[in-house]
Amino acid sequence: MILQKTILVVEDNTINRAMLRGILEEHYKILEAENGQAALDILKEYGEEISLILLDIMMPIMDGYTFLSHVKADPLYSSIPVIVTTQSDGEADEVAALSHGASDFVAKPYRPQIILHRVASIINLRETAAMINLIQHDRLTGLYSKEFFYQRVKEILTQNPDKEYDIVCSDIENFKLINDVFGIPAGDQLLCGVAKMYQKFVGKNGICGRFNADQFACLIERQGEYKDDFFIDAGEMINHYLPAKDVVMKWGIFNVDDGSITVEQMCDRALLAARSIKGQYGKYFAVYDHKLRDKLVKEQAITDIMESALEEGQFEIYLQPKISIKDNEMVGAEALVRWNHPEWGFQSPGEFVPLFEKNGFITKLDQFVWEQACIALREWDDKGYPPIDVSVNVSRADIYNVDLDSILLNIVNKYDIPPSRLHLEITETAYTENPDQIVETVNHLRNQGFIIEMDDFGSGYSSLNLWIS
Repeated sequence: MILQKTILVVEDNTINRAMLRGILEEHYKILEAENGQAALDILKEYGEEISLILLDIMMPIMDGYTFLSHVKADPLYSSIPVIVTTQSDGEADEVAALSHGASDFVAKPYRPQIILHRVASIINLRETAAMINLIQHDRLTGLYSKEFFYQRVKEILTQNPDKEYDIVCSDIENFKLINDVFGIPAGDQLLCGVAKMYQKFVGKNGICGRFNADQFACLIERQGEYKDDFFIDAGEMINHYLPAKDVVMKWGIFNVDDGSITVEQMCDRALLAARSIKGQYGKYFAVYDHKLRDKLVKEQAITDIMESALEEGQFEIYLQPKISIKDNEMVGAEALVRWNHPEWGFQSPGEFVPLFEKNGFITKLDQFVWEQACIALREWDDKGYPPIDVSVNVSRADIYNVDLDSILLNIVNKYDIPPSRLHLEITETAYTENPDQIVETVNHLRNQGFIIEMDDFGSGYSSLNLWIS
């Protein structure tokens, strides 16, 4: 069943209201008000459920012009079209009605077919405009939608071939976590704040759009060299929209110098630049260039084969001895992972470990290393060699795994290795991200018998004030 559209008839004359009802009620749901004030009360109750208002000008308490002024000044109701009805068909009255915001003007006495056609036409026009606006604009922030942004960028670049432009995109780190912790309304408030910041940044020199979830983009006339200061200030601005001041936004810039690629590709490259510095402390923006492109192509190639590489045994562990300075004897070892690719040869951990940390594959690789270390210890013991301990890396991603202790215990028990012989190295920077959770996890692992070691101490932060009891 199609719901009838609602029309509000504002008319002080009872007979005129009855006539309008008789003309319209077969096709529409009719609400009635005898003056402007009563009509405002009905608007507060029904809001934008009302598709159109038929308004008389001469009424007691509040006349039609005053009512129109109230309606057009309120964003909640200003888009509702108004047809003014009056006894006079003079040009001055028609101009006055239209200048106050009316959409159309009909004179009394009423001509049913004229009224029906004008009402239907204006309602259809409003709905079409609303649909176009919905397609062209993001409902939450009011910025351009992705598709319309692409279209407008193409038009602007075509119309201004002599001007230099940049595409600037941004991506909020861990936006899903923000929604989970603070709730979706807080996340929406943050997104609206980002939109305002973009509009302030662009001003009259460009346009802005919102892409998927937390991704935004703008086309802006090139202003010169980009510096950290702006991006730091932007980060401080958007952090005002959340209770916790820990929102991190990364920015990517694409200089529009190549007209042969599509707008979609331009935006993709700016977003790729932003993603290339995710997780890197102190880096706020990156500019897309061929060096970055080559790096991203290599990263994509690694990502495409990482699963099969693990299954095919391309990853190997090497035990780096730990030597006691006191007596020059080996007291332990550290398990290091190396990737021996059949075509690329040995890959430096710096090539793949940071990438695996970003895409989450590091947890699978870590578990592989833990098991290989225990296999080596088991073989060492079976050959009757003096027992040694082996240190293995525990990545930041592993810390957030609720099954971490179970996974580790299952591995050491599988090879009959005491937990105390598998030392767990946790990087110092991990302690600064979520100290409470990491301290809790570390204490739990220690209670299970594992030895905890701090890796890379002093490389990024100083955490001597973090005591783990």
